[in-house]
Amino acid sequence: MLNKAIQEAAVAHDQEAQKRKGTDIPYITHPFMVAMILSEAGYTEDEVVAGVLHDTLEDTRLTADYIENLFGKHVREIVVGCTEPNRSPSKDNWEERKQHTIDYLKTATSEIRAVSCADKLHNVRCMTTDYEEIGEHLWNRFNAGKDEQGWYYKGLVSSLCDQLEQHPDNSIFHQFKMAVSQLFDSSN
Repeated sequence: MLNKAIQEAAVAHDQEAQKRKGTDIPYITHPFMVAMILSEAGYTEDEVVAGVLHDTLEDTRLTADYIENLFGKHVREIVVGCTEPNRSPSKDNWEERKQHTIDYLKTATSEIRAVSCADKLHNVRCMTTDYEEIGEHLWNRFNAGKDEQGWYYKGLVSSLCDQLEQHPDNSIFHQFKMAVSQLFDSSN
């Protein structure tokens, strides 16, 4: 099932000729890394597959029904749960969408929270690497700047990491909290 998910995601993201924001890196590297984070942390095959597919509903032509037909209802539910509603480029809408995500993740299923955390963890790791290379110019890549990004990621820490005592110290949730602190608290 994982090989099929990788093939589907690779083709879907390639058809859109997507790149990582502000780079020439093929977008598919991100879902692959999300899946690797989940796999290395010991998550189930459904969660790892959902990690590969987590951006397909937002960013490609794949549909939820198509995902369910190929990978089952559980994978579909996780991918749908990781999909941001009402995407548009306006900043006002950006803040509303991000607040919705912060609020939603407080009560989402553990599977959706895990895939979302792996997604955000990889994003923050990439931003940290890029910040070390290009400094404050990093924030020019985004519709919302450093302060807004900091607000969003710190809000995600609050939503995703509210019960850290339930996770081992090396969990993706602890890693995410540390990565957000490293990027937004030490890059002032």
